[in-house]
Amino acid sequence: MPTLEWIGKKAVLGHHREVPYHLLHSDASLSAGDPDSGNLLVEGDNLLALKALLPYYAGKVKCIYIDPPYNTGNENWVYNDAVNSPEIRRWLSKVVGGEAEDLSRHDKWLCMMYPRLSLLKEFLAEDGAIFVSIDDTEVGDLIHVCDEVFGSRHRLALFTWVRKKKGSNLSREFRKVTEYVVAYKRTAGLLDLYGAPAYSDKQVPLLNRPNRVSVLQFGQGQVRAGRGLDDGEYRAGRFGRGELEVTLENDVTIRDRVIITAFAVSGRFRWTQATVDNELANGSVFTASSTFRINVARYDQAQRSKAPSSLLSAEDGIGTNEDASQELRSIFPELDRLPFDFPKPSTLVAHLVRSVSREDPAALVLDSFAGSGTTGHAVLSLNKADGGNRRFIMVEMDPGVCRNVAAQRLQRVIDGYGETPGLGGGFRYCRLGESLFDEQGNVREHVKFPDLAAHVFFTETGSPMPTPATGRTPFLGVHKGKAVYLLFNGVMGDKRADGGNVLTGEVLRRLPRHRERDGVRVVYGEGCRLGPARLKREGIIFKQIPYEVKVS
Repeated sequence: MPTLEWIGKKAVLGHHREVPYHLLHSDASLSAGDPDSGNLLVEGDNLLALKALLPYYAGKVKCIYIDPPYNTGNENWVYNDAVNSPEIRRWLSKVVGGEAEDLSRHDKWLCMMYPRLSLLKEFLAEDGAIFVSIDDTEVGDLIHVCDEVFGSRHRLALFTWVRKKKGSNLSREFRKVTEYVVAYKRTAGLLDLYGAPAYSDKQVPLLNRPNRVSVLQFGQGQVRAGRGLDDGEYRAGRFGRGELEVTLENDVTIRDRVIITAFAVSGRFRWTQATVDNELANGSVFTASSTFRINVARYDQAQRSKAPSSLLSAEDGIGTNEDASQELRSIFPELDRLPFDFPKPSTLVAHLVRSVSREDPAALVLDSFAGSGTTGHAVLSLNKADGGNRRFIMVEMDPGVCRNVAAQRLQRVIDGYGETPGLGGGFRYCRLGESLFDEQGNVREHVKFPDLAAHVFFTETGSPMPTPATGRTPFLGVHKGKAVYLLFNGVMGDKRADGGNVLTGEVLRRLPRHRERDGVRVVYGEGCRLGPARLKREGIIFKQIPYEVKVS
């Protein structure tokens, strides 16, 4: 497979494994809504934040969407699109070394992206997918790097998004109207993607039509119809044939696709009103022609989706940059200038998230370049629309953007703003704390049992803890027959320095047993007073803290 080379590549190939593990601390004053909704907004360097989140969410994320800097050379906006921010420069100097001075902006961009993509891969579930927004500046490099990180066989598609209705004159040679979304899946197996509904916009299930009348009342009385009827006047008479023949006993007037003149309808009907109501409740599609002939698309068919198109456009209900700007203006009417020149519409992200989560309404969604918080907005909107319980995790490096834009946007869409009703839900606002270990490699004094437990279990097994640690038992869980224990912070009740944190015969006797009694037991502690023969006989592998605690 062809590979891409750039200055500094060797320095970043394995860098994601060397990133120190930091703690996360929640800030209730910046959180909003239901704090137990499972949604997180993290302020901090996304490389450090991803490493901190990995023990909890590795292999659990169904959909990743990121909108990284496009590396266009524009240094005048908040993300610093030349990848030349002070934070990135410091990071490059530390990781790449002296070569960093020779890096072109493309080298810098690749050095920044590679370890972040490598970490993101570890978050993806087996049936998960990652979507990356990009333009033509780095789309070629991005595909090469993603082929290397995820595997070329795992490439799903190169979607083209229609970003502007009329195009922008960024070049004298052409009008730029599109960008790209590069998509990869976690495994080489078949991944079901769901596109737009199989019916046209005029046939969208009535109950799912926002701000439209969704009642069809058969029999005597007033009839309201959904989209599909043209405005105008209709004379009384007989319409349709056979079982669907109806008689309008009065003239009717239709305005805004609602029959506003009361009249009587008589005729033969195939279904009772109760049956019609049930069909509506399950998403069946009822459309009517201008002759009042009622057509029915049963809900078992309406639930299907056409294969997703590689063109992301208004046909699929996806907005443009202009729509996204208008969306932000409605959320932040007090701002004279929007914080982002080219935001993404929440409908774009919602379309991508829905494409992999329609059959998994409790899916976990991750965005490590959160920006204005579009991904969180999209997830909340999807949940509101289909009753799902998707959760989001977002990371934003810039403290001002994270607190004043992303967090504020989420709070407003949760509670409602202007005349727009709230979407409900909530999120926890978190900051990155200190690293788990100090400069000498020792566990820092402020580290609590649950923090170290999550890290130890993940680095030992490669999987997150099955349940969060409480600090009341040294038993952390079992993975593939391996039980993991942690003797730390006097968890066995003995607070002496040489007491409960040391594996002795008495501590061994009191260790909780697990169901898979014949499996190996890995015990982390500050010391061990049992000999090799005893440990082998008991099926125990002892690992000393901090020296044998992995840092990745």
